[in-house]
Amino acid sequence: MRDAPNLPQLEGNVIRLHRLVETAELRLTDGSAAPCSKQVKPLFRHFRRIDSCLQPRVAFRGSDEIFCRVYMPDHSYVTIRSRLSASVSDILTSVSEKLQYSEEQGQREEPLILVAVTSSGDKVLLKPDDGCIFTTLGINSHLFACNRDELCSLVPLPEEVQLPPEDSHIHRIEAEDLANHLSAFHWELFSCVHELEFVDYVFHVERGRRETANLELLLQRCSEVQHWVSTQTLLCEAPARRTQLLKKFIKTAAICKQNQDLLSFFAIVMGLDNGAVSRLRVTWEKLPGKFKNLFSKFENLTDPCRNHKSYREMVSRMRPPVIPFIPLILKDLTFLHEGSKTFIDGLVNVEKMHAIAEKVRTVRKYRSSQMRLDTDVSPTHLQNKAYVRQFQVIDNQNLFFELSYKLEPSAQ
Repeated sequence: MRDAPNLPQLEGNVIRLHRLVETAELRLTDGSAAPCSKQVKPLFRHFRRIDSCLQPRVAFRGSDEIFCRVYMPDHSYVTIRSRLSASVSDILTSVSEKLQYSEEQGQREEPLILVAVTSSGDKVLLKPDDGCIFTTLGINSHLFACNRDELCSLVPLPEEVQLPPEDSHIHRIEAEDLANHLSAFHWELFSCVHELEFVDYVFHVERGRRETANLELLLQRCSEVQHWVSTQTLLCEAPARRTQLLKKFIKTAAICKQNQDLLSFFAIVMGLDNGAVSRLRVTWEKLPGKFKNLFSKFENLTDPCRNHKSYREMVSRMRPPVIPFIPLILKDLTFLHEGSKTFIDGLVNVEKMHAIAEKVRTVRKYRSSQMRLDTDVSPTHLQNKAYVRQFQVIDNQNLFFELSYKLEPSAQ
């Protein structure tokens, strides 16, 4: 797809080919399984095929079955079919069956363990009863199955350690097209989140379960856009192009704000506010005064001072449809939940429940109208759509600073 602009006449054929390949691979993966009428969905984070990212986003449920890769210490992998809400023990059972460990499992001194490995090499040992693992992984994190004595030898996948090449597509796409595609995709994701997922996210300990797959994916997408902005800026080596990139991101943030897509707006501003980007003094000095002033206003709107007063005043003046800054809604719900008891003298704290319900109703209000955007109808429409929905990002802050100091060795 990256070469499609050079061969526009083949773009349609390339997309159809990707669809055929995906269909064939999924059938091969599940060839030994019994026929089942239930649809199996690949998570958009783990399967970055063109067909998947171009399809309209549909809501996930805990009972949905998905395909996901689980890696071994030598970076080989098995593709398993699992429920989205599967526990770690369920995942390891599927991996063991794939590896044909089931017969010798009883003879093994140590059973397999499941570990999440980030791109920076950090390891998180997952507990057997942990659930909803797939949607809580970091952006560039992967699942590894190994013996306990192999834990220390786990390293990130080579593609997560190597720097991605500088992205040329970001310099070709117009800021308006970029903003509209971002808002359209984020509206799809936001529309998939059920109101009860916000309650589950806060009350999952008391409820004993957590059905927040769509909310988790939306939160991860916010983080992904934030890291994407920093990644693209720091991978751009030419100073003039880097300044143009800053202008494009600021303009994109302005259009997202105009679209009332505050999730994208916040993510872009926070990406530019990353310490590794904000220290590029020479690059920022070349930015025209108009854009400097505009970005300063954006920083004020995202300022957390006085409990995000500027943001709250702005969003209170907006009419639906609105894509809010989701982390702030969760922060408010968490404050309401942890700030007062759920039961008082054995009775339900009705005031607390009313306050939480009122906060959740704001989500319904934001979605009471359908968001309609004028996305481009140019020959590159599908390519732009696919690009926006499958960002490749760096999520390692240490690596960000390494790149930053290579661009400008000292913050003079």
